[in-house]
Amino acid sequence: MSGVEELWERLVRAALRRERTGDDAYGRPAGGIAGNVPSALAKNRDIDEILRVADEIQDDDPTVSRILCEHAYSLSQNLDPNSEGRGVLQFKTGLMSVIKQKLAKREVGTIDRSQDIARLQEFYKSYRKKNNVDKLREDEMQLRESGAFSRNLGELERKTVKRKRVFATLKVLGTVLEQLTEEIPDELKRVMESDSASTEDLIAYNIIPIDAASSTNAIIFFPEVQAAVSALNYFNGLPELPRAYFISPTRNANMLDFLQYTFGFQKDNVANQREHIVHLLANEQSRLGVPDKTEPKLDEAALQKVFHKSLENYINWCNYLCITPVWSSLEAVGKEKKLLYVSLYLLIWGEASNVRFLPECLCYIFHHMAREMDEILRQQIAQTANSCTSENGVSFLDHVIFPLYDIISAEATNNDNGKAPHSSWRNYDDFNEYFWSLHCFELSWPWRISSSFFQKPHPRSKNMLSGRSQRQGKTSFVEHRTFFHLYHSFHRLWIFLFMMFQGLAIIAFNDGKFNAKTLREVLSLGPTFVVMKFFESVLDIFMMYGAYTTTRRSALSRIFLRFLWFTLASVFVTFLYVKALQEESKSDSNSVIFRFYVIVVGIYAGVQFFISFLMRIPACHLLTNQCDRWPLIRFVKWLRQERHYVGRGMYERSLDFIKYMLFWLVVLSAKFSFAYFLQIKPLVKPTRDIIKEKNLVYSWHDFVSKNNHNALTIVSVWSPVVFIYLLDIYVFYTLVSAVWGFLLGARARLGEIRSLEALQKLFEQFPGAFMDTLHVALPNRSAQLSSVQVVEKNKVDAARFSPFWNEIIRNLREEDYITNFELELLLMPRNSGDIPLVQWPLFLLASKIFLARDIVVESNKDTQDELWDRISRDDYMMYAVQECYYAIKLILTEVLDDAGRMWVERVYDDINASITKRSIHVDFRLNKLAVVISRITALMGILKETETPELEKGAVRAVQDLYDVVRYDVLSMNMRDNYDTWSLLTKARDEGHLFQKLKWPNADLRMQVKRLYSLLTIKDSASSVPRNLEARRRLEFFANSLFMKMPRAKAVRQMLSFSMAELQKKNEDGISILFYLQKIFPDEWKNFLARIGRDENATDTDLFDSPSDILELRFWASYRGQTLARTVRGMMYYRKALMLQTYLERTTAGVDLEAGLGFDEVSDTRGFDLSPEARAQADLKFTYVVTCQIYGKQKEEQKPEAVDIALLMQRNEALRVAFIDVVETLRDGKVNTEYYSKLVKADINGKDKEIYSVKLPGNPKLGEGKPENQNHAIIFTRGNAVQTIDMNQDNYFEEALKMRNLLEEFHSDHGLRAPTILGVREHVFTGSVSSLASFMSNQETSFVTLGQRVLANPLKVRMHYGHPDVFDRVFHITRGGISKASRVINISEDIYSGFNSTLRQGNITHHEYIQVGKGRDVGLNQIALFEGKVSSGNGEQVLSRDIYRLGQLFDFFRMMSFYFTTVGYYFCTMLTVLTVYAFLYGKTYLALSGVGETIEERAKITKNTALSAALNTQFLFQIGIFTAVPMVLGFILEQGFLRAVVNFITMQFQLCTVFFTFSLGTRTHYFGRTILHGGARYQATGRGFVVRHIKFSENYRLYSRSHFVKGLEVVLLLIVYLAYGYNDGGALAYILLSVSSWFMALSWLFAPYLFNPSGFEWQKVVVDFRDWTNWLLYRGGIGVKGEESWEAWWEEELAHIRSFGSRIAETILSLRFFIFQYGIVYKLDVKGTDTSLTVYGFSWVVLAVLIILFKVFTFSQKISVNFQLLLRFVQGLSLLFALAGLVVAVILTDLSVPDIFACILAFIPTGWGILSIAAAWKPVMKRLGLWKFIRSIARLYDAGMGMLIFVPIAFFSWFPFVSTFQTRLMFNQAFSRGLEISLILAGNNPNTGI
Repeated sequence: MSGVEELWERLVRAALRRERTGDDAYGRPAGGIAGNVPSALAKNRDIDEILRVADEIQDDDPTVSRILCEHAYSLSQNLDPNSEGRGVLQFKTGLMSVIKQKLAKREVGTIDRSQDIARLQEFYKSYRKKNNVDKLREDEMQLRESGAFSRNLGELERKTVKRKRVFATLKVLGTVLEQLTEEIPDELKRVMESDSASTEDLIAYNIIPIDAASSTNAIIFFPEVQAAVSALNYFNGLPELPRAYFISPTRNANMLDFLQYTFGFQKDNVANQREHIVHLLANEQSRLGVPDKTEPKLDEAALQKVFHKSLENYINWCNYLCITPVWSSLEAVGKEKKLLYVSLYLLIWGEASNVRFLPECLCYIFHHMAREMDEILRQQIAQTANSCTSENGVSFLDHVIFPLYDIISAEATNNDNGKAPHSSWRNYDDFNEYFWSLHCFELSWPWRISSSFFQKPHPRSKNMLSGRSQRQGKTSFVEHRTFFHLYHSFHRLWIFLFMMFQGLAIIAFNDGKFNAKTLREVLSLGPTFVVMKFFESVLDIFMMYGAYTTTRRSALSRIFLRFLWFTLASVFVTFLYVKALQEESKSDSNSVIFRFYVIVVGIYAGVQFFISFLMRIPACHLLTNQCDRWPLIRFVKWLRQERHYVGRGMYERSLDFIKYMLFWLVVLSAKFSFAYFLQIKPLVKPTRDIIKEKNLVYSWHDFVSKNNHNALTIVSVWSPVVFIYLLDIYVFYTLVSAVWGFLLGARARLGEIRSLEALQKLFEQFPGAFMDTLHVALPNRSAQLSSVQVVEKNKVDAARFSPFWNEIIRNLREEDYITNFELELLLMPRNSGDIPLVQWPLFLLASKIFLARDIVVESNKDTQDELWDRISRDDYMMYAVQECYYAIKLILTEVLDDAGRMWVERVYDDINASITKRSIHVDFRLNKLAVVISRITALMGILKETETPELEKGAVRAVQDLYDVVRYDVLSMNMRDNYDTWSLLTKARDEGHLFQKLKWPNADLRMQVKRLYSLLTIKDSASSVPRNLEARRRLEFFANSLFMKMPRAKAVRQMLSFSMAELQKKNEDGISILFYLQKIFPDEWKNFLARIGRDENATDTDLFDSPSDILELRFWASYRGQTLARTVRGMMYYRKALMLQTYLERTTAGVDLEAGLGFDEVSDTRGFDLSPEARAQADLKFTYVVTCQIYGKQKEEQKPEAVDIALLMQRNEALRVAFIDVVETLRDGKVNTEYYSKLVKADINGKDKEIYSVKLPGNPKLGEGKPENQNHAIIFTRGNAVQTIDMNQDNYFEEALKMRNLLEEFHSDHGLRAPTILGVREHVFTGSVSSLASFMSNQETSFVTLGQRVLANPLKVRMHYGHPDVFDRVFHITRGGISKASRVINISEDIYSGFNSTLRQGNITHHEYIQVGKGRDVGLNQIALFEGKVSSGNGEQVLSRDIYRLGQLFDFFRMMSFYFTTVGYYFCTMLTVLTVYAFLYGKTYLALSGVGETIEERAKITKNTALSAALNTQFLFQIGIFTAVPMVLGFILEQGFLRAVVNFITMQFQLCTVFFTFSLGTRTHYFGRTILHGGARYQATGRGFVVRHIKFSENYRLYSRSHFVKGLEVVLLLIVYLAYGYNDGGALAYILLSVSSWFMALSWLFAPYLFNPSGFEWQKVVVDFRDWTNWLLYRGGIGVKGEESWEAWWEEELAHIRSFGSRIAETILSLRFFIFQYGIVYKLDVKGTDTSLTVYGFSWVVLAVLIILFKVFTFSQKISVNFQLLLRFVQGLSLLFALAGLVVAVILTDLSVPDIFACILAFIPTGWGILSIAAAWKPVMKRLGLWKFIRSIARLYDAGMGMLIFVPIAFFSWFPFVSTFQTRLMFNQAFSRGLEISLILAGNNPNTGI
């Protein structure tokens, strides 16, 4: 009860607090009805503002509040009188209720509404007076005139916000007054007009306030922005707009107004693109130089750059189609005209919605609209364009975009939610590729809707009735679902591998002799080549089926011409070769035909090689491109390679080609050496012997091998070798790429700083390295300097470095990674004082003074030089001594009077003289040094406090004590040389007035005092600071990156601008897992409590009493999960870094190294985040858009996720949220649904402020959700670059400092082409959660570092594998966007942006000096779902046109790189599993047929190195030894050899091999199934912390078909081989041959339960069994999900088998299960020596009897309800007869008990085969009425499989130590950090439900 009472008390306290503060339980403002206006009310902005003001003034004047509410109600009533819009009725009802409540609070009496206007006018005046409006303006102006970098920035910010809020309220009151009456007194009207002029900066804007000048946003005053705005102004060449056309009085007319009037673009689209263009122009101008401030003008070069970048794709399109662009001569196009073209294109793009995925369609639209525009300009009369005009008005959206959207939507609807074959509907690529030929001009302009292009397909539901569907065919590629795509796309690889295998086999079978005979046989490669090319040409014809009527005639001609050519060539070459062989066999032959054959093959091969060689030279490529218009050149190129708009010119410079060619020559040399010597050659002699074997005894009825040289036996022996031959090239690629990547990483200096020791040792080099890389270049910094200037230079470097370092450390403290004490130790002094050396952070100098003191005290006999040498061995000890020496002098000189300063100077002069004479150990008693230090420490301890009379007296006494110690105890030198000075000091001391007047330290000096005090008091070493592992890792990586090669940073003003586009799907609160987080991050929890001022022992319940604390707690929890809050915080560091860099760079030109000026300005960062100029500059360079499609819906439904997003916008002023708003409006009396793409930000009142609202042609989600979401928001991004971020990512302030360096990579040399995508390194931050998370983290880290390093250099095939890559934004938005969105085929949408970029002559690079955090899946089920999604995506990629074109158009070596790093990896993974199957089925064949035993007895034929090598390779590959090499080398590079070895061994003990083997099965299943059947879909894996126990039934559902069935099949094969196989070596030989297969099978069967938290806890096992049986026996039905019923789940599992081809494929694959019965029945004792088919036929009779018995015992209870007794009698009788028959058979025949078990072993796979075939032909089974019976058998099989898996789990659960061991296994990292996992697993979470 105590727990319940505590929760109730907490709930009451929260409710009382909410009542008291107006906040909800989480500290969020609890709004009234404002903010809940439905989107169906088109003018909801006004209504919402009116209601907000009503809420605000409720307490001041309830009557005016009531007036405003009534006016808002009347507005909503006018907008929707019948309340038909969604949510309107509820809103009106709620608003009316509020009005009634306001009326009820008044005293009884009638309300005189005639006084409402007067009351409103009076309130307007009183509100102005109350807030002292005029004084408010004056105060703000005074503060603003004090300068941009004033110390009053915080006060200015507060004044500005207050002024904006007051004037926003006045604006609403004035608007309502004007709407209610026109009779406003003149005086009040003048006041209202004056106030209205002050609200111009309240007009909604995104970044640049173009529509209204803002006095608070400095961005509009930047000369480059003003120049860009003025460049858009209306110019003389434009016709005058009609007077009726409205232009806001706050701005001038510009060319976009002309375009809006002409083409009917939407107002908000125009406003959005106006800012977009200004942003692009301003940033390009800033890179060229800041224009003149008096009259800023845009540089011609800046405009040319934007023009060329924006319209480059259009120009390329025109060149490809051989048409003239809209301009005849680009040189003749003026500056204004160029800007007009850019504006038109971006306006088209901004309103194109889903058509943005069709870049060449946009080129077509622009081409015609630009021509229309030119015609209007020629006529010089403003008029609307014909293409966008109808009787309903002018609208670009309705007349240009909607017809396209309509047909795209119709085709998308016809894909049956992704279930229809890709060949049956047109996707985005099909529509776009229609515009790659001149046929597109048949669409005319305006659109010719009657064209077949716009022909809508009949709905699929009607197709079943009408037969053949009437639709437009595919354009130029058809995505047929077949494995042949792998050959079709990469035929050169397969031809090469096959021919090499053939050649190596020929050489091996000729015993390695290369003579004339061998040469003749090797030349048989000629026919092989042309036949395989013929097969490719056949595939070309087959793969184009479905596009013959619509594809280009030239493409069809090429296909059929190639088919004809290779048909003739294969016949001719084969005929020649056969004739040549026949001629060679004749003794009198002169080999004419053979020579002719050699000449033909030589010429063909030579020409091919010559052309390939020439195409490797860039100059030849350019030459052929220039000669493209020559028919012969064009014909040759067209015949050799398919020509499309994309994929042209895909070649690299010669040096890059040589590098990746050498890489592959190494790989291929190793591969073919291995293949020849260990695979092919050892099998030659055994193969010959098998062929020679005759009269082999078969134990079954043989059909094939007996009279065919034992063909199946040869296949059984060779098949594993062939499979390994095909896949081991990936193994060798992995090994070579790992070594290459390791060397590249070492060359890039990765891992040089990987410990705190290295960090501290190299810290003094950091300022110089920082200045060389992350700071803007300073003049004369690298010049030759004197020693004094070097010191000054180092000090300046440290002064410039310190603010950045300190901000990094402060952010670590804000993130709770370090303690307050560690913060003090890590902060670096400003280095702005008079101390002549660099002052380093305390963590480097801590305890060094005490060590130096001990050295001095102990070294009585050492000379000065020896003493200093011992101290100088530790650099930081030397620095500490020197700093103390100078700091003491500085402090004492500042605080003492004249006599005191004379004493200080005298002592220091004596010390310096002694040092010069090398006699300090003689002149001073150094053994008294400890006393001196104690006196100085006492003095500093007093001076660091705030001045009081008592402390002043204490300070005087402390100084006097110091004087006495120095004078009488330390000095041992002759004082006669300075007798006068010492006598004066002695006299003053004796008289008691020495040091009587002290000057207390000011703020700056007090910082030096505190630092000196710390140096003298910190005795403990700080070598382990910081203690937090994450803080260490981040500091080490940042420090390491300073020494890596990166482009030099440009000033913020000159850097490239960029945007962040983030995809947000869900928002996690974090509170429900608070207990878990406290245990996982105990040190961070204590740091958090200290940060908010709580005791470290405070409980979380204490925090719930404070709204601010609970809000901080929510953020703390969210920052430790994979949440939106964490991502937003991380990405906003970009803005913070830019503000700091801008703020500090303001003084760059003012620092004089020689004079030492500017130190204070260099290091002072106070108020940098409030500086208007710094904020404006950051906003100009960085924008952040979070795209959440359903935010509008969440707001309407008042979901907490919407409130959380709003809260994030309030805390981050630069954050923007883009979402889809669904609005229901009335049209012709019907409710019409409209879709808007909206952008919002937080306003000054904490509400959403709508910036842009662009109407869409319809529902934007036509394809995959994620890319569609990105596409709708991409129009709101800005800048030259865009970084796409997922919600599971994080960023760090220190990494954000490097962003401008990274952006300079776009202008660096990375090959033949400028980069278009910059790859960024990722750090997986979820690796510490569990062992599984660690495996996933290490695997991911290996790929995103070492793997991608090699892909980018030297292989040049790095693609976009997800976020956080940085895109060249303008390049990609003009070429289809940053992803593809066609349904299902583009399910892995990210990688297609890489494909698209490469095909369009882009360049993708990889950079590792900057990193971004990333979360990964941490539970096995999450990981399996993720890998399943990726594997399915790769299966779909196999079918895609992008893979086909890249495979065809890459050169041979780059094609191999591309294949083995994309779909080839998954195919090789599948081949690995197939190798096991081939080996086991081969062994099963040898065992069951009896051939294996016979051959071994005769010749011991299987004892050969070939099979052993094959098996060993398969085993090693399977357990991941080779594939683990990159991971190990990555560990060694970045962690050091010892830590790498320890980590790898630890992973092995944690059974990482089991995990990776299990993942092998996951990838194989989903990849293969997707290619065969489809069914790929987006899997929401969830990214939470997974420590919960997964139920047995849940695991069974997820893994039954992907792992369990296949695992049991492997077990069955191994048992059969064990039972019937022959092994001369006995058990040991069996174990050696089968151990890897057993390991794989057991991993697949039990890994889900081995890695399941509490998987072996008995109580949970019992509950799991009950749950599983309930699920298994529960009947399905309508609406029942697969999680609830086995029947529903089984139906879902069969859903992917839909097409006829799928059913055929499934049937063929299922035939393998029948081999068991066929083989085993001939091994039974009962059959004797009979091997006829009768035996096999009789086994089917027995199986039929068993099936009938099963049917009898499972007869439906519903049908048998009336004859239950009879049924039971029949069942009992059947059972007795069956048992009796079995007993009689055993007694009277040769049937033995082992035979019975053998029959079970035979019939189980047969039954499964029958079941699989029946399930594949489900419609047929239903028609035959057998489906229920089939389902009963299937349930029996699943029950049996479940029991086979469950029994071992239950058995081990009996032993408690197993559960303990498993917990230790899963959470080893957690245990090593002292966590309480057992409490977590037990569910002891006191925060549940809060």
